[in-house]
Amino acid sequence: MPEPDARIAGRVRTLSPTMAGGGYQIVTRPESFAATAASFIGHKLRAMSEVETISVALSGGSTPGPVYERLAMEPELPWSRTRIFFADERAVPPDDPASNYLLAADTLLSRVPIEADQVHRMEAERPDIHEAATAYDRLLPSRLDLLILGIGEDGHTASLFPGESALSERTRRVLPALAPSEPSQRITITPPVIQLARLVIVLASGSSKARAIRNALAEGAHPSRCPARLARRGVWILDRDAIAQLPRR
Repeated sequence: MPEPDARIAGRVRTLSPTMAGGGYQIVTRPESFAATAASFIGHKLRAMSEVETISVALSGGSTPGPVYERLAMEPELPWSRTRIFFADERAVPPDDPASNYLLAADTLLSRVPIEADQVHRMEAERPDIHEAATAYDRLLPSRLDLLILGIGEDGHTASLFPGESALSERTRRVLPALAPSEPSQRITITPPVIQLARLVIVLASGSSKARAIRNALAEGAHPSRCPARLARRGVWILDRDAIAQLPRR
């Protein structure tokens, strides 16, 4: 099992191979969640010294914002070598409060020394959302170095929702998607992007995510019912409330 940086104030909680799919968890107190996650992400970015250009895909939602704010304060990160991508986006303008790009810009990108041409947002507000998805598919690198994901209470990750047809995609890497809540029109990465990423980090906090996390990590669950299971082999950074329904070890 990979070892986290010694400075990270989290407890590594290993899982059985059938449960974790090769991944592991870092569990922390709720009040330490953002700092723990940012420290771990920063450590991994610094460790990618052999990568000439680091490709990082960000997610939106309520959980990543505080993590991004703390990440912006991490010292000596290789921002000059980093290209930013996104895991999904809502079909709204980039200045809309619902925009994942706006969240990332406000909490992270505007606070670090990164140039505008290093940031590649999903232009989901285009009139033709299928064309926008195809354009982003062409833009994505063949393999992301770091993919940051969240998990919804229904088990979705990125904008891959339970029963979504994109969950069965094996060729195209970016597709339009429909969410059960507004704004419903989305663009999302597909399973091949998650499966090929060099490192996947899943962020989740709060008791409202406990059932979804149990379903994502439990043996026998299927991505069609719990899409976050696609990230089972990744590193799951969780607070103690979020693991309330996992088996005790």
